Amino acid sequence: MKQSKGIVYVLMAAVLFSIGGLCIKLIPWSPLSINGARNFTSAIIIGSYLKVTKHKIVINPAVIFGAVCMTLVTTLYCIANKLTTAANTIVLQFTAPIFVIFFMWIFFKERPKRVDIIASAVVFAGIICFFVDGLSSGNMLGNVIAVLSGVAYAGVFMMNSFEKSDAISSVFLGHALSAVIGMGFVFRETDFGAQTLTGIFLLGVFQMAIAYIFMSKGLQTVSAITASLTSAIEPILNPLLVAFFWGEMISPLSLVGALIVVIGIIGYNLIKIKGERT
Repeated sequence: MKQSKGIVYVLMAAVLFSIGGLCIKLIPWSPLSINGARNFTSAIIIGSYLKVTKHKIVINPAVIFGAVCMTLVTTLYCIANKLTTAANTIVLQFTAPIFVIFFMWIFFKERPKRVDIIASAVVFAGIICFFVDGLSSGNMLGNVIAVLSGVAYAGVFMMNSFEKSDAISSVFLGHALSAVIGMGFVFRETDFGAQTLTGIFLLGVFQMAIAYIFMSKGLQTVSAITASLTSAIEPILNPLLVAFFWGEMISPLSLVGALIVVIGIIGYNLIKIKGERT
């Protein structure tokens, strides 16, 4: 039952992550400026959440590791988007489940189960199908940075895997550090109209703060591999929401890819839940 609840938390987080594309459409800023502003807003919200819940911020090597991974994910993703195509960036970042499997095997001697490997292959194949029309060779440096973003994202899913770890502390510190890095770019922007500020508010409060609070709760009861695979719904929902609200076209192959991802994630989690109950 605990794992089922954790999966719901992770799924809710992924859904909130996916509104990023819609909100970014509202903001005429550079990616690094957007990242700085949304992390600044999120750090305030999560800091308030920690104070209200009387959750003391933990600082130790495990928490710092998670915070660094958190910072690298948001920052490297923005940089990769500037250097290579958006499709390349999202596909390469969502190699994260593969890295999670590898790291858990190497550092925790946790051998991946057959269902984990099959689910990773199915989900990754679906993501490639979804974005195949936008994939290109791209800029090699940008592609490498996107892969590194995937490595860091694996670390985010592993925030609760280490002894004395505290995911919400890692998230808060990571968002605060990302804000420090990115706010310098915000001061270069000139458009601070209502539409821009609304987009920043939605990103900071919902797509970052609330989403990562849900994620930190989910990571308390589900494995890093399960969380990373469940979160793979995000890169599919993101462009689908943009297509629905902004009228952008989705190709038939992309819809097939989306279906593969959804079926893969649902099937995988049903198997995990069934295993918990038996």
